[in-house]
Amino acid sequence: MLTRTTLVASLALVPALALSACGSDSGDQAASPSDGSGTCSYPSSGPAARPVKAPAAEPTATGEVAATIKTNVGNLAITLDGKAAPCTVNSFLSLAAQDFFDDTPCPRIADGPGFAMLQCGDPTGTTGGGPGYTVPDEVTGDEAYPAGTLAMANTGAPNSGGSQFFLVFGDTQLNPDYTVFGHLAPAGIKILKAVGAKGDDGSNRAGGGHPNQPVTIKDVAVSAAK
Repeated sequence: MLTRTTLVASLALVPALALSACGSDSGDQAASPSDGSGTCSYPSSGPAARPVKAPAAEPTATGEVAATIKTNVGNLAITLDGKAAPCTVNSFLSLAAQDFFDDTPCPRIADGPGFAMLQCGDPTGTTGGGPGYTVPDEVTGDEAYPAGTLAMANTGAPNSGGSQFFLVFGDTQLNPDYTVFGHLAPAGIKILKAVGAKGDDGSNRAGGGHPNQPVTIKDVAVSAAK
């Protein structure tokens, strides 16, 4: 059984080979909204898993944005929350527009009491890759992670998010360290529960592993931002 201590660290980006693969120094440069002006900062964190440009500093969405993560197991409808997490949504939209997520595996799933999620967003398929820049934390300390939550993974250090995110399909207990930037529609929860029921290979030391039913993102289709 996963302990609470394990759960707190469980969404860190755990590299398969070397710590440098996920930018071990990414927490040294604070990635944070600049000064309350409404702009965002995305400091460089090392090589990107795929060539990609960092987002513009000005968020493109400040309200809800409908999108669909198209996968080999079904379409996952999501709603992004640009009001609650403008810098995170800005980065996600930028990466989607640059096809960063296209044809990428979701390398980790876990399905247990208090911890049920699918982790995606790394083109290398190792949970160690990212976009070459960091994304600021946008947390209040009151975050919860019920089924349907869409949130950012990180390295365990402050302001160390990148491209990796997790989709929660069963109420999950985590410390409020992970930016919530949207939610997954009920039909998507059902799809991921079916994938989770098929289990994983146990390869991730923080919990879960590669899904026995492989999940690949084909495309992320985004509606007009609001």
